[in-house]
Amino acid sequence: MSKTNSNGVSKPSKRVPTPGKATILALGKAFPSQLLHQDCLVEGYIRDTKCEDSSIKEKLERLSKTMSKTNSNGVSKPSKRVPTPGKATILALGKAFPSQLLHQDCLVEGYIRDTKCEDSSIKEKLERLCKTTTVKTRYTVMSKEILDKYPELATEGSPTIKQRLEIANPAVLEMAMEASLACIKEWGRSSLYITHIVYVSSSEMRLPGGDLYLASELGLRNDVGRVMLYFLGCYGGVTGLRVAKDIAENNPGSRILLTTSETTILGFRPPNRARPYDLVGAALFGDGAAATIIGTDPLVGKEYPFMELNHAVQQFLPGTQSVINGGLSEEGINFKLGRDLPQKIEENIEEFCKKLMTKTGINDFNELFWAVHPGGPAILNRLESTLKLGSDKLNCSRKALMAFGNVSSNTIFYVMEHMREELKREEGKEWGLALAFGPGITFEGILVRSL
Repeated sequence: MSKTNSNGVSKPSKRVPTPGKATILALGKAFPSQLLHQDCLVEGYIRDTKCEDSSIKEKLERLSKTMSKTNSNGVSKPSKRVPTPGKATILALGKAFPSQLLHQDCLVEGYIRDTKCEDSSIKEKLERLCKTTTVKTRYTVMSKEILDKYPELATEGSPTIKQRLEIANPAVLEMAMEASLACIKEWGRSSLYITHIVYVSSSEMRLPGGDLYLASELGLRNDVGRVMLYFLGCYGGVTGLRVAKDIAENNPGSRILLTTSETTILGFRPPNRARPYDLVGAALFGDGAAATIIGTDPLVGKEYPFMELNHAVQQFLPGTQSVINGGLSEEGINFKLGRDLPQKIEENIEEFCKKLMTKTGINDFNELFWAVHPGGPAILNRLESTLKLGSDKLNCSRKALMAFGNVSSNTIFYVMEHMREELKREEGKEWGLALAFGPGITFEGILVRSL
């Protein structure tokens, strides 16, 4: 009390004002008498403006909950939980797509026309597949202009790997660049602070790889550490997260740009009864890219993590190498998908998830949030049934599948973007699992924590 004046205001005791320099001697504030509680804003605003559009009301309700928690880039500020010191966190997300938007309702006619298929049974089968995938829209690099330039792509048995790579390599890099720039913009810091790149793709092939081209195009330092992950398929995105997590946690202060980019150009071919999986690919897969920045110990006021990568596990199922089988040939890349894939996942997923959950002390799967790579609706349905999940638990995966299709390694990040918004709106659960499955059969999983 010896250092306060009669009004209870602290007296300066540390430093002497510079002679002749202006000083702030006092502060005051005032407000109008009308106090507006955020909880009451929506009803009052809708009533006062006589708005009858329910979608506007719903959007305003979401905004009123989230706008007070955003930084200058519109990214939600952490307000619920503090990151665990030394644990990797997701600091930003970005995505990109080619310009060609493909509506599922129009796919069959276009694919049959472009491949000059005259087999009505193939057309009927593709129509059924397009309905069961639940996909509504996808993006694709393939276009009429490409087929006009390379008509051999739609000709059975043509040696076209050279032409496919001529299309795929620059397309994949362009999407990777766009996604990375969007991610860096959301992050809000200079790209010169990026110390490592992890680059994931099953859609390009060259030396040097896309990691070097991406680093050069982004203007990163020439001593940036680079890791290239090729041909992992659908689990590549979660593998990338695991690798980025290890780098971040073993290199304090590092910031890792993880970028994934995929196109179906390498696998596009005319339908053939001897290759039924080609039709599944035509009905399910899409093109795009994603990026995220990973780092430990986020800088307060400069970085805004929304998810912590707490614990990662990879596991393969012995004796299942042929269930998802692929290889390169003169005609491009060939995939074969066994009918027993959903069953193999169903038989092993519960034990795998329990292994990831151990440190949380949680025993009920419904006490977690779920970010699952949507390989297809059958896999999601089996997982939901086996683990007895609530009907809303895989909503983010289903939304990503509906909007973008299966975009291989990228898709987990589209799911996480939906999850970020859901957790923000609902002040959701603390712990969750990020899962993906692919050739091997390989399971990739990360115990994640909402921040």
